[in-house]
Amino acid sequence: MDVSYLSLEGKVALITGGSRGIGRSIALQFADAGADVVVSSRKLPDLEKVADEIRKMGRRSLAVSAHNAKMEDLKNLMSRVKEEFGRLDILVNNAVANPVMADVLHMEEAPFDLIMSANIKGYYFLSQAAAKMMVEQGTGGAIINIASVGGIFVTPGLGPYCISKAAIIMMTRCLAVELGSHKIRVNCIAPGIVQTRFSEALWSNEKLMAGYMKKMPLGKIGQPEEIARTALYLATEASGFMTGSTLIIDGGANL
Repeated sequence: MDVSYLSLEGKVALITGGSRGIGRSIALQFADAGADVVVSSRKLPDLEKVADEIRKMGRRSLAVSAHNAKMEDLKNLMSRVKEEFGRLDILVNNAVANPVMADVLHMEEAPFDLIMSANIKGYYFLSQAAAKMMVEQGTGGAIINIASVGGIFVTPGLGPYCISKAAIIMMTRCLAVELGSHKIRVNCIAPGIVQTRFSEALWSNEKLMAGYMKKMPLGKIGQPEEIARTALYLATEASGFMTGSTLIIDGGANL
């Protein structure tokens, strides 16, 4: 069977939050499919390890330190991509911030602002910069936003995080409408609990997980590579007629 529609040969992809967890898995999955991959996050040593893994797969890779809430960092990131590769075909917005868990009566302004800046402002303006590069190339492209089921279903104590993820889902739809004429597809993945360091406070909580598993048809939590395979689908021609969509990947927990 011909599965060339799942190939990323000749493509350049940028994955934010690419040093670990879902971002790392997506970076390696894309490299395995043939892409050259740029990874970014705040900590360069962790990124370099991922970039080295990608180079060992025979692909080019670039690691760039960038904070998703800092516009100058994002401008530098895009400059480095253009300087190194001269093009960009795929952007995966995956970097995320959620420094505290607090209910509505106790959330403070500083962490609230960080969540909104990194999770909404960062996604928006990096998408804008990537889209400008894609339009200049004239070859279209794909933008994939990583949201969360928290953007659809409320998790108490994570209000601002849920709000930011809901905004990402609507952002996906807005970008899809405005960029479609340039052959740029924009889609979103909304994972449930995935076994990463970022969500460890949830999946390591035995009491919480006991209740969660009772409503989980598949009887397990997600793994980063399962999200990465979905991202590959959205990045390739396999999803060529899909834009503005949000795919919920939660093992059926919210059915």
